[in-house]
Order: sequence, then C-alpha cells, then structure tokens
Amino acid sequence: MAYDEDLANRLREALAAERGVVEKRMFGGLAFLINGNMAVVASGHGGLMVRVPPEDTAGLLARDHVEPMVMAGRETRGWVRVDDGGLRTTRQLRSWVVRGADHAKSLPPK
Repeated sequence: MAYDEDLANRLREALAAERGVVEKRMFGGLAFLINGNMAVVASGHGGLMVRVPPEDTAGLLARDHVEPMVMAGRETRGWVRVDDGGLRTTRQLRSWVVRGADHAKSLPPK
C-alpha cells in the first residue's frame, strides 16, 4: 500500500516553517527528518507514525486513534501510530507533527 499523498502534503504544510527538514522514502511510506532524525512518517499502512520520547509512549497509547508501532513483531518504544481518525483536522495533525518535530530536534544532529 502506498502512503497517502494528501497526508504527505498536509505534513509538508505543517513542517514548512521548520529548518533542516528532509523527505525520504522509508518503510513503504514517506518520512520527514529534521537534522537527520525522523520526526513523522506518512505510513504506507495508513495513518501517521510519530517519533516521541520513549518515556511518553505508554501514556500516549491511552489516547483515541493511537496504537503502538510494531516493527518485526515488536512494539517500538519511542514511536506511535495514529490512525486517520486522529488526523482529520489541521489541529489534530499539527499536535502530532509538533510532538514529533520537537523530539527529533532534541536529538543530536546526524
């Protein structure tokens, strides 16, 4: 399944003011990196993957439309998947983009 082009365009708009943003095709989706660190990904399986502080993962999973990100059969701390229902409005999307961008910017540049 290809990533959602509309979501990718919305992510571009939400990240337009950020410096150091690079788009890269990864994981069957389109990743947005800041200073070399992944922040958010328009997933090829639908929805959005968001990089978060690992210690915030469990709390975020209690929110509607949020589930763990699973890679190779394992839950990945520091990442969550947000389904389309949690991304309908600009406000909803922006809150996740800001969360992912802020965490990516807190990491050492690659």
